[in-house]
Amino acid sequence: MVKVLKEQGVYPVELRKAYCQSLMKAAAGNEKIAAINCDLCSSMGITDFAKAYPERSLNVGIMESNGVGVAAGLSAAGMIPFFHSFAIFSTRRVYDQIFMSCSYAGLNVKILGGDPGVTATYNGGTHMAFEDVGVMRCIPGVNILEASDAVMLKNLIPQMIAHYGVDYLRINRKGNVQIYEEGSEFTIGKAVILREGTDVSLIASGIMVPEALKAADQLEKEGIRAKVIDMFTIKPIDRDCILECAEKTGAIVTAENHNIFNGLGSAVAEVLAENRPCPMERVGVQDQFGEVGQQDYLMERFGLTAEVICEKAKKVLNRKKGL
Repeated sequence: MVKVLKEQGVYPVELRKAYCQSLMKAAAGNEKIAAINCDLCSSMGITDFAKAYPERSLNVGIMESNGVGVAAGLSAAGMIPFFHSFAIFSTRRVYDQIFMSCSYAGLNVKILGGDPGVTATYNGGTHMAFEDVGVMRCIPGVNILEASDAVMLKNLIPQMIAHYGVDYLRINRKGNVQIYEEGSEFTIGKAVILREGTDVSLIASGIMVPEALKAADQLEKEGIRAKVIDMFTIKPIDRDCILECAEKTGAIVTAENHNIFNGLGSAVAEVLAENRPCPMERVGVQDQFGEVGQQDYLMERFGLTAEVICEKAKKVLNRKKGL
């Protein structure tokens, strides 16, 4: 059961710490779980796991492709490896290894991408993954998840462990916004309805979920009732939820911390085009490279704000009305 906080809160630990805690809890009861990092043990928040389970914690150095190969080998030997790095290194840099050595080979590897999109902040454009979901969507059978807060993250890790196959999980390492109450349970492939509405549907993921909720509050002041969806599973996408949004509101806005091409917006558009077309707008990075800056600045710079979501909502409503 999912329980939503009445107001967004601040979680006591960052997502990377919640990730480590979840992995350690799982590893205590499952000797098959292993962790692989590439000189980012501290950055990815996994130091405590390495200390507690040194025999199951491997640092392969700055050799990400080799790290994925090691993960594949561990899986072939019956282990459940978690490979974690910054999102650009755990997807784009190692794409062929994930495709061939993990997915094509039918193995069981869990991949974590830290600091996707603008959450890379001062690491700049070279480290700012606006395309990680896009490249991973093209690999058959890969689950793509994006945790909105630590409560969700802690619930998703055991599900990833229970699922045999390749899973990719996006997290903003230092994020600590809390949306859900402790004890909430989520189902991979099933979106969460955060708020009901009849005029327009706001379908968001990751750091854009709080922005969508803010946008819904602003729109309500103008008499516009927005339905808000946390689409934390980007693949497999919740088709039923999307079609329900199209049926009940007839207008959809997607919001993602990713290029508008081949991410959440594209996935939603594909479902609509094939089943129930309706007016739709996308909030996301407009086919650009990243740059250095604070997260607040970057969200403004790339149009990832509640204000832009509101603008798109009004635009899509005018299209629905034929204006």
